[in-house]
Amino acid sequence: MEIQPEKRDSAPSNDDSLNDWLPITKSRNAKWWYSAFHNVTAMVGAGVLGLPYACSLLGWGPGVAIMVLSWVITFYTLWQMVEMHEMVPGKRFDRYHELGQHAFGEKLGLWVVVPLQLMCEVGVDIVYVVTGGTSMKKIYNTLYPDGKEIRSTWFYVAFGALHFFLSHLPSFNSITAISFFAALMSLRYMILQHYMLSVGLCSSALTGNLALRPCGFVYSTIAWVASVRKGVQPTVSYGPRSATPKAQVFDFFSGLGDVAFAFAGHNVVLEIQATIPSTPGKPSKGPMWKGVVIAYLVVAACYFPVAFCGYLVFGNQVEDNVLVSLEKPAYLIVAANAFVLVHVIGSYQVFAMPVFDMMESFLVKQMHFKPSLMLRTITRTSYVLFTMLVAITLPFFGGLLSFLGGFCFAPTSYYIPCIIWLIIYKPKRFSLSWFANYTCIGIGVILTILGPIGGMISLIHSSQTFKFFS
Repeated sequence: MEIQPEKRDSAPSNDDSLNDWLPITKSRNAKWWYSAFHNVTAMVGAGVLGLPYACSLLGWGPGVAIMVLSWVITFYTLWQMVEMHEMVPGKRFDRYHELGQHAFGEKLGLWVVVPLQLMCEVGVDIVYVVTGGTSMKKIYNTLYPDGKEIRSTWFYVAFGALHFFLSHLPSFNSITAISFFAALMSLRYMILQHYMLSVGLCSSALTGNLALRPCGFVYSTIAWVASVRKGVQPTVSYGPRSATPKAQVFDFFSGLGDVAFAFAGHNVVLEIQATIPSTPGKPSKGPMWKGVVIAYLVVAACYFPVAFCGYLVFGNQVEDNVLVSLEKPAYLIVAANAFVLVHVIGSYQVFAMPVFDMMESFLVKQMHFKPSLMLRTITRTSYVLFTMLVAITLPFFGGLLSFLGGFCFAPTSYYIPCIIWLIIYKPKRFSLSWFANYTCIGIGVILTILGPIGGMISLIHSSQTFKFFS
């Protein structure tokens, strides 16, 4: 017997009909490897390219500690969310806000979760437009160093234009092919193998094992391998990036936000799990957890080498996107940016689908629009246009990462799952679970307070010298 989503406010037949139309619950035939593809695509994104920059803001000691702590904490909170998806017998919490409503109440749950989740998902898609456009421009400038200068705006428009078409795929499972392509590309293997063997950084046995690794893993590998190949620069310095103590404090705050942004998968994990079939004998958490474990191993293999090798080589002069710091070999830089481009195309859709689901559900349930192709076309096209216009207006990669990381991702990834766990399961006071959850909450609250401050200061400084629509 299939476990059904929680029913709310209308006749069951109407709810069933709406769930069959909404993109999250339209299809429930996903396998465990769908979970792995979607989670890797959601987690390993643009944030990994900003981690060397984050380390340059934090310094070696705090940078290593915060990176390791963030990986452990978010792995734990992700496990909590997978476990809570079906904690009520016969029900499924298919969306983050449904879990929040169960813990905090119908109205308060919406206000606690929905604004943060929307800001996270919309913010990530804005950053991905910036990242995709920047990668396209880097490819063009590398291939045609003496070519005509093209405004960054046109690259953002080109990236957004692609999503005017992709956003009309009906459901989460219908983007599996895109997510799969974003996670696995055979071309990356040939280029990376050729380079790594040619510079003597690894053996053919090692590169042979890369054949089935995710695309995010590969452009991350290119980033740190190319950094190591470049070698520690003669003028490298690991001191503060800024000259004054006040600016150094704000830099530290900004680095906290950058790290928080890198752990983004929690905002779509329940929506991904909703696509997996579930019965009382075989709940969805089994295959979902298998995919999550694989995804988090990939996260570790991507994040730590990129962060530490990039900072080791470039020091406090590393760019907020480490691939921008790399110039040679040209063909490898082109390949890495191509992998980034393909990956963020898939990631954009993974984060956009829950937003489409919320928008279409609100318009049908609250505004009483009829579910139709016209409604879907207008809402999704408007969303893509909005993210593209904001990216064109505010294309500040580092500042956006820091602000969004602290303000949005720290609550949804670091401590809201812990608060919900404490409310529902009520672990014994001073038990291991009690201590673990309150520790995560404390660290997450600190990130929420400090990260946005550093991000906002960074955005203000960047905007002072920026020519809009350049």
